[in-house]
Amino acid sequence: MLKLPQYFTYRLFNPTVNQMLPTSDRLNATFAALADPTRRAILARLSRRAATVMELAAPHDMSLPAISKHLKVLEKAGLISRGREAQWRPCHLEAKPLREVAEWMEHYRRFWEENFDQLEVYLQELQKKEKPRGRRKP
Repeated sequence: MLKLPQYFTYRLFNPTVNQMLPTSDRLNATFAALADPTRRAILARLSRRAATVMELAAPHDMSLPAISKHLKVLEKAGLISRGREAQWRPCHLEAKPLREVAEWMEHYRRFWEENFDQLEVYLQELQKKEKPRGRRKP
């Protein structure tokens, strides 16, 4: 009998698989979801408050099934969750994947800040070496 590793079967049958993905896979899913401007607009709208599918679809010129597909991508990436209030299924923003992106990007922000600081020092040195080009005094 083929015996699968426990973590593999757990990932197969767990409905919250996204929480078990390695960080790089979660980042890939988050970046893929953020790549679309419609999905970014949906997240911006949800950052203000929860909304129904109809409310999320209103500003977009697309069908409800198309909006639903965008919501499924966001949900799969862990960026939104859907609740249940009577007959409504409001969507809520989930910030954890965005925090993971921000933490990942922090390294690169520091890298660029250090490079810009070095560039500033270099430019100041060049300015000190440069002779003033003005009128000569008689």
